[in-house]
Amino acid sequence: MKIIVGTRGSNLALTQTKWVVSQLQNNYPNTEFEIKTITTTGDRIQNVSLDKIGEKGVFVKEIEEQLLSGEIDLAVHSMKDMPGELPEGLMFSWVPEREDYRDVIVLKGGYKSLKDLPKGAVIGTGSKRRQFQLSKYREDLKFDSIRGNIETRVRKIEDQNLHGVILAAAGLKRIGLYEKLRNRIEPIEARIILPSPAQGILAIEIREENTQIHKMIESINHSESFLQATAERSFLKGLNGNCHIPMGALCAIKGENIEIEGLLGNEDGSVLIKRKAYGPKEDAEKLGWELAKDILKEMKGYEG
Repeated sequence: MKIIVGTRGSNLALTQTKWVVSQLQNNYPNTEFEIKTITTTGDRIQNVSLDKIGEKGVFVKEIEEQLLSGEIDLAVHSMKDMPGELPEGLMFSWVPEREDYRDVIVLKGGYKSLKDLPKGAVIGTGSKRRQFQLSKYREDLKFDSIRGNIETRVRKIEDQNLHGVILAAAGLKRIGLYEKLRNRIEPIEARIILPSPAQGILAIEIREENTQIHKMIESINHSESFLQATAERSFLKGLNGNCHIPMGALCAIKGENIEIEGLLGNEDGSVLIKRKAYGPKEDAEKLGWELAKDILKEMKGYEG
């Protein structure tokens, strides 16, 4: 049996895909795996901010087309890049263990923390979610929109004379940069910046009818991460979320219950609503959806 695995061509995407393949290869040594790199719209257009070139799907559309046509058998993505709804005929399979969900700031040499930065410091990020939440923590900060892979964004600290850039801890850890930059990195707790829904979780996407591959992927499933993905993705779908509005979600497992915190802002960041929901594990999907609807209702009050 041969399985063709589709992925974007960045260092992070290839590292994540190779890790998934290695885990499956360990469990199914007689299966042959081939990795195929696919260039997406988001990869081709690097000089325009994400909220201007389209929805979350800019990093996945071309990969999903090859999945639907049968050119590849499964695809590995960062789940935070996935739109709320998948194309008809495709589904997420099981979920490997989540990496660190937090955002971090990579600081310019000589600075030790966010608090250490001078008044009016310039931070690089292409994310409204990160920018608007950090602005609530430190109103004096200024922001510069940046795009590119992890390595490119770190280089922009020097190239664009920034005081720091905000990135996902998970990506830095997966490609081995976190340890190299440890003395310049400060993790940002969720009370300051709530992460993107399913940040740090890998999405393994397959065709719905491919039950054999789905069964194989179950061998690397992590039940808590699967539960968190379910709740946080349900919140995203409930908001009908896209790149134009800031949103975040984080699910914590507390015994037989879960607590999910959700964030929604308007396009200019003048309104940011954060709320929590709590309930039994088995209601993860329902809790995420209902929290989204409650926050949307509250947001309409500001708009009205």
